[in-house]
Amino acid sequence: MAERRVKRWSGMRWKIVFIYLLLVFIATTIIGVFIMSQLEAYYNNSISSNLKNTVRETTLLTSLEAYGDLPSHKDAIQASVDSWARLLQNEVFIIDDSWSIVAATNEYGGRSAHGLLDEGLIYRTLAGEIREFAEGDGSYLKDDRAIPVKNTVFPVVSAVGRVTGVLFFRTDMAGVQEAINESKLIFVRALALALGITVVLGFLIARSITIPINDVTMKAEKMAQGDFSQEVSVKSDDEIGRLAEMFNMLRIELDRTVSEISNEKNKLETVLKNMADGLIAIDLDGKVILANAAAREMLKFNESDIANKRYDDIIKEYAEELTLKNIKQNCEHGAAMNTFVYGGATFAVRYDRFLGDNRRELGFIMLIQDVTEQQKLEHMQADFVANVSHELKTPLTTIKSYTETLLMGGLESNGTALEFLKIVDAEADRMNRLVKDLLQLSRLDYKQEKWYKKEGDLVSLLDEAVKKMEMMARAKGQHLNVLYNADAVLRVDMDRDRIEQVVLNLLSNAIKYTGERGRIDIDAYAEGRGAKIVISDNGIGIPENQLSRVFERFFRVDKARSRSAGGTGLGLSISKQIVEEHRGSIELESKERKGTRAIVTLPLAPCRGQSNIE
Repeated sequence: MAERRVKRWSGMRWKIVFIYLLLVFIATTIIGVFIMSQLEAYYNNSISSNLKNTVRETTLLTSLEAYGDLPSHKDAIQASVDSWARLLQNEVFIIDDSWSIVAATNEYGGRSAHGLLDEGLIYRTLAGEIREFAEGDGSYLKDDRAIPVKNTVFPVVSAVGRVTGVLFFRTDMAGVQEAINESKLIFVRALALALGITVVLGFLIARSITIPINDVTMKAEKMAQGDFSQEVSVKSDDEIGRLAEMFNMLRIELDRTVSEISNEKNKLETVLKNMADGLIAIDLDGKVILANAAAREMLKFNESDIANKRYDDIIKEYAEELTLKNIKQNCEHGAAMNTFVYGGATFAVRYDRFLGDNRRELGFIMLIQDVTEQQKLEHMQADFVANVSHELKTPLTTIKSYTETLLMGGLESNGTALEFLKIVDAEADRMNRLVKDLLQLSRLDYKQEKWYKKEGDLVSLLDEAVKKMEMMARAKGQHLNVLYNADAVLRVDMDRDRIEQVVLNLLSNAIKYTGERGRIDIDAYAEGRGAKIVISDNGIGIPENQLSRVFERFFRVDKARSRSAGGTGLGLSISKQIVEEHRGSIELESKERKGTRAIVTLPLAPCRGQSNIE
């Protein structure tokens, strides 16, 4: 740790040194480039100025202009050039209008200027484009070496204003280039020396800054490990000194705050540990921040799940409507509530967002209560008061009205009295069925129903149930169509009477709600480890928006028709509980005016799960 810390601050020192070095390098380079460019411009301007002044102040150009035909005075011109060559440091060429070198300071006399001198300058001069003088840079080969030169031209104009030739100067710039290159080398050496001095000074300055910061960092690291006894020495009144003072103040405040937080944390942990209700806190990204023991027990997850799983991965197994996306939407206007059922238990959930000190949303708090028993009690009371009262009211009213009629003289007519007594008897039977179903539901709810389960053949049970319902079906001209193989065996662990009650209830419903001459199909087969009973009809069916409620107690799709058919509205609810007690399931599929399909699934008997029904 100490080695890593030293490296870190050494790196900072070198960053400061590098910044100093970079600043000096950039500034010095800019100055050097400016000086070199100015020096080169000075040399060029000096050479050009000296040459122009020499030409203007001497008679060389005027003597050439006096000759009307330059080639005719070749010897005189050559003599004049030779005398001027001793005064000038340039090569001189006299070129006539036919591009022939009339005279020169070297061996080029009599040769053509094409390919030898700057053709562009010569052409422009002979064409009259250059009125006074012009110059340009170039080079020529000498001993296989390119010599840099500056070319300067002056037009030779006759008395009548015609350009008769060109006075061409070629100045060797090699010496100038060498001087400039030497100046650049001197600048580079000076730059290297300046950078070396900058590195030394920068390191010393950086060290004076980083040593106090390093001390603060070491003390802060120890504080991060829980040691709040650290104190930084204040040795100056500058920014570093004020930083040390603030660090010491921070240490005192942090020590006090951590102590207060620790006390509050202990209180909170005690409260959460002894809460009967579950509490879960999640952040905005869906990570579980906190879950007390009650919540972990209710939702059957452990502390490792909190670290390795996200909230949605835990909750979606129990209630899809409580995923993070849904609770965010539900909490837009404040706290919200939901309930969900899992493992036979009902849970009430209240949740809301929680905010930080700056009123910024941090996540969500969820309180979970197991309301299974409470809800069962409330439902039973509500069902009994509402539904039973409603169901008993109709037959009691009927019995009362017909009894009063008989007492008021209806007994005088034997036919009328007999008819009324039959109605009273039927309503009494209806009340008896209702009370009987209610008692059975009560036993199922409180797990008081006695079960006589043993292994039996589901096919033979279906045969008996079909025979019992044949007369009822024939009365409506209906056909009970058996699809399964009556000689096959499908063995299931079951309470035979109760499963027969389920089958009879499903067959009875199919007959009641299927029109005359309708068809009812009964099938049974093995599928995987389960046995399925399927009863289908082509009756009136159930509207899609009511299909989810068919297993509710006292629920009827068509109440008037159901009562006329003698139903209590409890058959399917009882059937569902019976099947579930057998670890099975019951489903209804239906389309209005097209029929209904009931599917009962029961587990096959152990070790004898294979059936010869395909």
